[in-house]
Amino acid sequence: MTTTAVLPVKQLAEAKQRLSGLLSSDERNLLFRSMVEDVLVSVEVSPLIDEILVITSDIQLGEMAFNYGASVMQESGRSGLIALMNAAANRLGDSFKDTLVFVPGDVPLLAPEDLEVVLDGFGLSNHKEIAIVPADDFGGSNCIACSPPDCIQFCFGENSFRRHLKMAELLEVVPTVAHLPRIGLDIDTPADLMKLAQVLCDSEQDKVTFRYLLDSGIFEREYSELLRLDDK
Repeated sequence: MTTTAVLPVKQLAEAKQRLSGLLSSDERNLLFRSMVEDVLVSVEVSPLIDEILVITSDIQLGEMAFNYGASVMQESGRSGLIALMNAAANRLGDSFKDTLVFVPGDVPLLAPEDLEVVLDGFGLSNHKEIAIVPADDFGGSNCIACSPPDCIQFCFGENSFRRHLKMAELLEVVPTVAHLPRIGLDIDTPADLMKLAQVLCDSEQDKVTFRYLLDSGIFEREYSELLRLDDK
């Protein structure tokens, strides 16, 4: 049995456009790179993940993925998250012995323990299995595990959590749904980044993203009040 974590990641130059009012282009690129690295760290050390597949055409992200033992699949002209994930699922195949785990690159709080919750007892039957971790607002799908890897057609986008539940229903599969706050917080907007800064400041987690926010001066510039409160 092989469990493969699949991380589709954009070109750095295209990353996190919704943060453009808060961060410069270089800051957004480096923030996204830091978040992807945090995800790779947690995925690599998870005892339940056998292989990592990163989908990207970005040279820097591809090199970083190799450093964490990942294989890299080129985007090859495919457009959008749905097309990329369906291509990865087709590549991984239809064996009930194998599992695909979709993990986005912008959930830097991800911990190996979260993956253990998602994958506990997963992929041990000869029936289709699906597990979904919704975003905090229950709109998006921030992690999906499926066995066989190609058992579901992915349908990311607005209200994808509900649409993936519907897809599972059409397959006559009762999905496992786990609300995991660390996976639920994906960073797209200034409000998301503010929430992340609060969590990192409160917990002082050893995260690449936290170090970048501190070393770059972004934390002091945008969230200095959190630092002052933490000193009290």
